[in-house]
Amino acid sequence: MFSSITTSLSGVSGNGADTQWCFSQVKGTLDDEITDADVISCVEFSHDGDLLATGDKGGRVVIFQRDPLSKGCSPTRGEYNVYSTFQSHEPEFDYLKSLEIEEKINKIRWLKRKNPAHFLLSTNDKTIKLWKVSERDKRAEGYNLRDDSGQARDSASITSLRVPILKPMELMVEASPRRIFANAHTYHINSISINSDQETYLSADDLRINLWHLEVTDQSFNIVDIKPSNMEELTEVITAAEFHPRDCNQFVYSSSKGTIRLCDMRAAALCDSHSKMFEEAEDPSNRSFFSEIISSISDVKFSNSGNLMISRDYLTIKVWDLRRENQPLETYSVHDYLRSKLCSLYENDCIFDKFECCWSGNDKHIMTGSYNNFFRMFDRENKKDVTLEAAREIAKARTVLKPRK
Repeated sequence: MFSSITTSLSGVSGNGADTQWCFSQVKGTLDDEITDADVISCVEFSHDGDLLATGDKGGRVVIFQRDPLSKGCSPTRGEYNVYSTFQSHEPEFDYLKSLEIEEKINKIRWLKRKNPAHFLLSTNDKTIKLWKVSERDKRAEGYNLRDDSGQARDSASITSLRVPILKPMELMVEASPRRIFANAHTYHINSISINSDQETYLSADDLRINLWHLEVTDQSFNIVDIKPSNMEELTEVITAAEFHPRDCNQFVYSSSKGTIRLCDMRAAALCDSHSKMFEEAEDPSNRSFFSEIISSISDVKFSNSGNLMISRDYLTIKVWDLRRENQPLETYSVHDYLRSKLCSLYENDCIFDKFECCWSGNDKHIMTGSYNNFFRMFDRENKKDVTLEAAREIAKARTVLKPRK
């Protein structure tokens, strides 16, 4: 299944991506022995598209930087080289619940750049961390109280005042944790989303959504709580949540029942009552035992303009207009040939697999994942689609992706 790559185009909105999309290619040799910890679990572009962060099941974050030469060539290519690697999360054990907490990175989100350093949020099932990634290509020399090796100088030998000077050094990229947001979720975190104000963000698990401030680590506000008083009455869980790209007071969350709820934080502190609910009426003639399972929404994303959103269920991807709640604007079949094999997919649990989706920078194309390392792209204007394969062969430079069937 190739679901994690579907987020990789969500950050290209800032680099003028049009109908031609560039795909990242990493230079280097590929190791034949890949362990389970090396499997990529999430990817995310920075807002300008120059950096690509990947998280894996081993808790590592690897950041790739776009090759400057690939920007200027025609047609434009997206070739990325390793920029920085750091261990974001470690395996933990909850002794109160006798529960192991995996180090696997579930989501990565970049903050918009405000200074020379880059900031990103990464999360596993329980803990969210804010990382600062900065460059250092100069070092200070000529200190008064210590020598160049860092040893303290004898104060009696200091006879004159020196002004330290900056000298060039080999570029060093440092990643340091700035904040750790923990102990706020009982269930596994499935989504994080940074607000348009760049000061707050939300984190969602199966039953609750919390609102955080980036400067406050010991307190969060619960803005959605769908946990029933009796857990036997539980009928749905939260599957994804995201802030509106422009309106800092609005966010959406999707559920396993196939609904999307738009909430406005100005209406109430606890957004249990939604402002709008997007749901498509089910055709009774098509209802089956698997209807509720395949209607569960695994991902929801606002368009870059903020007027539309897409949702992904097991078989389709749908485009919604925020002004129309009762039916989607467009519906695209991702792998409709699986509809006749739902019984087999249910028996081997594949029917519960999750796929993600994303927009192109101009909102004219959408992309989502499928099985066999395939991913689908849909042209909303010309109503055309293409199936492409993410294979090891395309890791070679200047390899052109070929359509698959």
